[in-house]
Amino acid sequence: MKRPVLSLCLVLSAVLAAPLVADEGMWPYNNVPVKQLQAKYGWAPDQAWLDHVRLASVRFNSGGSGSFVSDNGLVLTNHHVGAGCIQKISTPEKDYIKNGYVAKSAAEEVKCPDLELNVLEGIEDVTAKVNAEVKPGMAAAEVLASQKAVQARLEKECNEFTGLRCNTITLYAGGEYDLYKYKKYTDVRLVVAPEFGIAFFGGDPDNFTYPRWDIDFALFRVYENDKPVRPKHFLKWNPAGPKENELVIVSGNPGSTARLDTLAQIEFDRDVRYPAQVQYFSRRAALLHEFSNKSPENARMANRSLFGVENSLKRYRGYLQAVQDPKVVGKKAEDEKALKARVAADAKLAAYAGAWDAIAAGHKAYAKRYERDTVMTRALTTSAPQMTTARTIVRYVVEKEKPNDKRIEEFRDSNLKSLEFALYSPAPIYPALEKVTLADSFRELSEKLGATDPFVQKVLAGKTPEARAAELVEGTKLKDVAFRRELVAGGVKAVEESTDSLIVLARQTEAELREIRKWREENVESVDKANGALIARALFAVAGKDQYPDATFTLRLAFGPAKGYVENGQTIPFAMTWSQMYEHSEKHAGKSPYDLPKSYLDVRGKVDGRTPVNFVATADTTGGNSGSPAVNEKGELIGLAFDGNIQSLGNDVVYSDQQARSVFVHTAAMTTALRQVYDAGTVADELEKATTASAGGSASGDAKAQPK
Repeated sequence: MKRPVLSLCLVLSAVLAAPLVADEGMWPYNNVPVKQLQAKYGWAPDQAWLDHVRLASVRFNSGGSGSFVSDNGLVLTNHHVGAGCIQKISTPEKDYIKNGYVAKSAAEEVKCPDLELNVLEGIEDVTAKVNAEVKPGMAAAEVLASQKAVQARLEKECNEFTGLRCNTITLYAGGEYDLYKYKKYTDVRLVVAPEFGIAFFGGDPDNFTYPRWDIDFALFRVYENDKPVRPKHFLKWNPAGPKENELVIVSGNPGSTARLDTLAQIEFDRDVRYPAQVQYFSRRAALLHEFSNKSPENARMANRSLFGVENSLKRYRGYLQAVQDPKVVGKKAEDEKALKARVAADAKLAAYAGAWDAIAAGHKAYAKRYERDTVMTRALTTSAPQMTTARTIVRYVVEKEKPNDKRIEEFRDSNLKSLEFALYSPAPIYPALEKVTLADSFRELSEKLGATDPFVQKVLAGKTPEARAAELVEGTKLKDVAFRRELVAGGVKAVEESTDSLIVLARQTEAELREIRKWREENVESVDKANGALIARALFAVAGKDQYPDATFTLRLAFGPAKGYVENGQTIPFAMTWSQMYEHSEKHAGKSPYDLPKSYLDVRGKVDGRTPVNFVATADTTGGNSGSPAVNEKGELIGLAFDGNIQSLGNDVVYSDQQARSVFVHTAAMTTALRQVYDAGTVADELEKATTASAGGSASGDAKAQPK
């Protein structure tokens, strides 16, 4: 889930009195709770272990996680994380999403058109540098502008010195800043993908549920200079997986959480943001279902969009339910009151006392604008790929002419190569799908703002939403990569003179969308960060630094045992088996989405029915952790994170391990599928090959977390 700003309030009041339990938290690699781990599990990672697992972990820049699992560049992730690539290399004649894909040789490994992978090579604390030019008496907007200028400079200097992708990461809402340094890979090729029917067995009805039987994995190979990379660090494959109550350690890139939000921010989400998102995703899901039902080819074109929309819809419903719980909001109110009381009682903390009210005022103002701003922005930035491309190009040529430290973040020099890689992607575009999604966005725009609204009239140009969408899609040449390159190369002049339909619309509406962004940065983001930093200092003064920050789509470690739970008086086992998968299908008469692929029906009786398929653990994860490797204390791969149960959705606000669980694919299920279903024994051999190079570090109770 993406949040408009990062924010911080407090942790549960228990934190003010005692350290966090080890199972709670998505911990940065430079702040691992080794003392808590040692106390609770009699184990803690040493520096060699941390370095090994960190350098074997991979971030999918499109959203998700993964890991190197061989010394020949093989990367493991979820099918649904890699599905963007899988769909883009598919055709009407070869639907690899539906039917799966197995490369029988290196020559058959298909290159993804625009997939970027990142490996975290270093972390540097740059808090003092980011704040060096902040002067007393500066307004919040001035502070934010100063900090962003310094961040841009730090990122550029880092990139020029190291050749790595460098990004400054805001932690504790501005209480701390780290510079993350990534090795970037852009030649990524598909090796194995199972059928959609088994990767998403049970479909949307079973999404965010447990028990589950999803063999949701995919394997890619990373190349450099047309040769597979030879990573020094990769995870040794352990086909035995975890035992019940064994510690499971997850290394991945959680997207974002709201545990440290203020009460005012939680109430804003409850009353404004989450209801609006549920309404939007419900609308878009209905539209995509209608489009998909018209033909198999329509269903193929819309597959990834529909999966993403339904997944988001279920997530936001879960978030909304969590913050509508009076106990959750009541607990947040108690925690905030407790921390504010501690601040009020200490004269040294007096400067922090107004921070909560300032954040509340900012969100009160934001609530009045949220719907209009969101609908306007969504219609012209995310409603269709070519519309997004047009917006990017119009903004790119203007930002490129500015000094690096004055640009919008995504157009900084440190981000340009990744932006251009995506902008010039040869991935297929589906005009028929774009027309219906763009038309629906225009209908929503008209319904929310009113047909007489000047912005609506500018966008629709006197036409119906359907006619306008058709005119725009049919009148653009942005499907042509060479045309995109030509526009960018021509700079501001070429874009201003372009008659391309989508470029013209993006150009005409740029001022309004820039104003929306500028207002939010100056009145919400800057206020949240300036005052969030104050609350962070108060929190550190009261409770110390043994706290983890909210998730930021950066590499984190999470910990917890593999164990089941009790729901409605029924004990839910920690692991589910291959034979139960067939029983679950039969329970639903084998009807979609419980219809197993033919390849799995063909091996029934040939595969040991006791083979584990999915398991759960209390390890703390959220969106973005999909594809994260689950490892044991030896650093061996024992599972693959792919989901959470419905109870886990509330963890984005308040953590609990009573019933909330992360859900994993068992290593045995993946190797069994490779060997007995897909005749991909060579790949399975590569995974299970034991080498000393993959052994990694050890464990020590006296170990220290990685220094910054």
